[in-house]
Amino acid sequence: MLNRLLSNDLPRSRWLAALLLVLFLGLAFAPFLFPGVKALNVAAKVLVFIALVASFDLLLGYTGIVSFAHTMFFGIGAYGVAISLNAAESPSWWALGQGVLAALLVSLVLSLVIGLFSLRVKAIFFAMITLAVATAFLTLASQLSDFTGGEDGLSFSVPELLTPGFALMEEPLQTPLGEVDLNGRFITYYLIFGTVTAIFLTLLRIVNSPFGRVLQAIRENDFRAEALGYRTVVYRTLSNVLSASFATLAGCLLAIWLRYNGPDTSLSFEIMLDILLIVVIGGMGTMYGAVIGSVLFVLAQSYLQDLLRLAGGATEGLPLLPALLTPDRWLLWLGVLFVLSVYYFPSGVVGKLRERAARPPRARPAGGAASPAQPTARRP
Repeated sequence: MLNRLLSNDLPRSRWLAALLLVLFLGLAFAPFLFPGVKALNVAAKVLVFIALVASFDLLLGYTGIVSFAHTMFFGIGAYGVAISLNAAESPSWWALGQGVLAALLVSLVLSLVIGLFSLRVKAIFFAMITLAVATAFLTLASQLSDFTGGEDGLSFSVPELLTPGFALMEEPLQTPLGEVDLNGRFITYYLIFGTVTAIFLTLLRIVNSPFGRVLQAIRENDFRAEALGYRTVVYRTLSNVLSASFATLAGCLLAIWLRYNGPDTSLSFEIMLDILLIVVIGGMGTMYGAVIGSVLFVLAQSYLQDLLRLAGGATEGLPLLPALLTPDRWLLWLGVLFVLSVYYFPSGVVGKLRERAARPPRARPAGGAASPAQPTARRP
């Protein structure tokens, strides 16, 4: 059953399977395990980034296409929900559904146009074209203040069931892990959790289907795939459309959670850099890498300043260390952690764990510890 659910793409490493299980359970029970506002926001952000990074890995890791327009589709999803709910007389589910469908339609058209007109060029030129399109869209969203709210963005209301003031129970629910408020925030979190889980399993099914095998063949050698009879432009375009659609859904989820959207929230180029870092940390061409990379990166981004504040207080009085361990230098330490992760995990965390699991065990002599095999002298 599990094998079928994961599309026959098992972790292939005991350590990786254990790590994924812990992360899944942690995210599944986050409202019970981490009831604080900040902790729940971090868990929701991790889920959104899992969907966003997994959709980008379909493009980069499985098809070999470098695109800088991924945040544009992410922003289209967020703006679709924001504009629809902001314009509606009342925040209904119908208005929310209209915003999601409109965003998916816009992303479908744009990704199809970009794919058909740009994927015939060399990889570097395609990357530059997508960067230009994403920059133009960011500028457009910032200037159309009457429609998008401009630099200030849009604040909007969501359906009553998803509002923090909505309560399923008047009293907090008593659980073995503590008290939990069954309010709209609780419902919204599990709406995001269920949607992201469905997106991840769908992407896992796609990359392990015959269509996904063709994408990997194109990534390895597009000329050979073309010679075998596959129309590589069609497959690349379909990959671009699918990736954009799932990124749009991730943007919709972010807008629903924040109840706000602006250019810096979903269209910033910094988000694109974060996506690239997460893909490298987790491992390209592995959907599980999106899960591990997103958790590690978002946790470091959210709690590194707090850790540095504690470390700076603990080293107070020592030379040089308090100045290096101030919370203001968290970007420096984040860069150091990224360099170390790339150095020790060149194929990503998932790739490294799978390589270790696939490594044959060393032969051990009957007497004790393993030792290198000694050549046997041949008698004349």
